[in-house]
Amino acid sequence: MTPSHPALAQVIRSGFAESAHRGSIVVTGPDGSVLHRAGAVDEPMFPRSSNKPMQAVAMLRCGLDLDGELLALAAASHSGEDFHVTGARKILAGAGLTSGALQCPPDLPLDEDARTAVLLAGGQPTRLFMNCSGKHAAMLATCVAAGWDTKTYTDPGHPLQAEIKRTIERLAGEPVTATGVDGCGAPLFAISLAGLARAFGALVRAQPGSPERRVADAMRANPRWTSGTSRPDSRLVGAVPGLLLKSGAEGVEGLALADGRAAALKVDDGDGARRTRIAVTVALLRAIGAGDAPGTDRAVLDDLARPPVYGGGRVVGEVRVTLPF
Repeated sequence: MTPSHPALAQVIRSGFAESAHRGSIVVTGPDGSVLHRAGAVDEPMFPRSSNKPMQAVAMLRCGLDLDGELLALAAASHSGEDFHVTGARKILAGAGLTSGALQCPPDLPLDEDARTAVLLAGGQPTRLFMNCSGKHAAMLATCVAAGWDTKTYTDPGHPLQAEIKRTIERLAGEPVTATGVDGCGAPLFAISLAGLARAFGALVRAQPGSPERRVADAMRANPRWTSGTSRPDSRLVGAVPGLLLKSGAEGVEGLALADGRAAALKVDDGDGARRTRIAVTVALLRAIGAGDAPGTDRAVLDDLARPPVYGGGRVVGEVRVTLPF
């Protein structure tokens, strides 16, 4: 993060520019070459949950037997809705395991209605509600399929994590430069924004039936399984034909179009990205022509493009995107 990063969005209140959110953004072509760049797109950063599609590819290559909705859930940051929880249980049961094997932390559902229902029923945080439980269930199922230890699956030295690291490096076209711990407790591998975009492009360009293409196709066909029924991510994937999209914490977004063009962005002030990430993504999609593609639901893009700013219970401004190219 650096003050030289361009402003990606401004918050406008009553006609006054109240604050700005800086960051980096990169667009790659179908061959992986950089078409547009702004900010430090070659510097290492943690993609957070934007790494999940690549993690799922590695799991398939190690013997995970999932497709469709459950494969999408393996790459998800889900909302803890009933079908998400049921799906995670199904992945575990298929490997002869229960939720007791999960090592992600207990949490409440991200979805407001689901969380309220749990609390009204006297429920408590559980590991299954945690948004990464689908990924963790799939990691455990992969270990069972490969004959690996399930108690140490989050150790960076575990065979599964070593394969995930190699897969990320191959798809990103660059080495992992740092290893951390993600919010869910699994290892987190650092690459650049340019590498993240190249990885997303590689997924959609892969041959049909390959692990890469299976993950991309499952995520594109089942967006509510990778996020949630009411999440803007799900709406955006449904609105743009062929869009592969996966957000990550601290303002990260990775995406690819059906023609192999891809992009990645990171908003510097990670928490502030909650109100700007989707708006910047919409502007980016429009800038590279996806907004005019046949079948695109322009009404959804319009609705997500300028998040409202409220004052006294009424709209008094908006988040306004200013792409640096």
